[in-house]
Amino acid sequence: MTDQYQAGTRVSEYVLEERIGAGSFGEVWRARHHIWDGEAVAIKLPTEPDYVRYLRKEGLVVHGLRHTNIVGVKGLDPYAEIPYLVMELIQGPALREVIDKHPGGLPLPVVETVLYGVLAGLQVAHDASVLHRDLKPGNVLLHLPEGRLEDLGVDDVKLSDFGLGSGATDTLRSLAQSASLDRDNRLVGTLAYMAPELREGTGQADPRSDLYALGVMLFEMLTGERPAGTEMPSDLRDDRLPAAYDDLFRKLYTRRDRRIASAAEVLDFLGKRLAPAAVSAGVGLPPLPNAGRRAAPVSAGASGGKCPQCQAQVEPYDQFCTQCRHQLVAQVRICPSCGAYPGPADKFCIFCGLKLPDQ
Repeated sequence: MTDQYQAGTRVSEYVLEERIGAGSFGEVWRARHHIWDGEAVAIKLPTEPDYVRYLRKEGLVVHGLRHTNIVGVKGLDPYAEIPYLVMELIQGPALREVIDKHPGGLPLPVVETVLYGVLAGLQVAHDASVLHRDLKPGNVLLHLPEGRLEDLGVDDVKLSDFGLGSGATDTLRSLAQSASLDRDNRLVGTLAYMAPELREGTGQADPRSDLYALGVMLFEMLTGERPAGTEMPSDLRDDRLPAAYDDLFRKLYTRRDRRIASAAEVLDFLGKRLAPAAVSAGVGLPPLPNAGRRAAPVSAGASGGKCPQCQAQVEPYDQFCTQCRHQLVAQVRICPSCGAYPGPADKFCIFCGLKLPDQ
């Protein structure tokens, strides 16, 4: 840790108050405006010259990703006497700290809230052709001013420290971007969360690379441990875990050609598999993010074809609206073995193969 900056140091319009993060190439401080007694901000400062160009790139990239689930940029001057990047200050812990305090896994409502928040932020970034490249629990911040995890909402989940990838042809090595990340001149990101094609050099980064990292994070949130071997989250969780969690993990933590392709597809999966199962179990869930999502097409012959609550289009076999989760049928059909939601005409569960009782 360096002593290059001190509390009370003036950086442009801001006065440094307390160092809240540090790495081998940069620091993050809480700061306030030197005149206005307004809200505190987070300000990133370089501790080595090479970091300045990454500071500039981060500010430009993240400034274009204005979204509630991405830490916002408030100011940038890489050419000042002390180069700086001013960002929204998140009053709460990183997901890493929360996982470490729950060795058996997080409560399921918290897992689902974090999933929705991370996916909403990733979808906005990916739609703008920006990859995160360093998705991990340390780079997911939880805004909890009162410190109560039970107060966490989807809008309180914030993606930070983007790896600055802007597409498959991008050659920037964004190792100096995160204030908590040590330099590694060969690879971008943290190895434990890096997709196999990137570790092995067999493929370019794309949205599926970020989703692989999300799979590792999902396993950690559910179990307190990183995945190893062929274990599923349900193998390590003490309580009974709905089969949808294992299924989602399989879709994320797999080789590239089998991996789910987009954040939008993961959100669709959550709406159709995970959210209804949690609702039936009495778990309180956050609202489903709608940004960038397309309503399901209406099949020929569908009666009405719209959710009576939110007016989104629905399939005739949907039991819940994938947009607002409104129950569309009088009696929900649930597989007694795996808890999935088969269609009204299915004779066998398409998820576990069980022969289903007649309606």
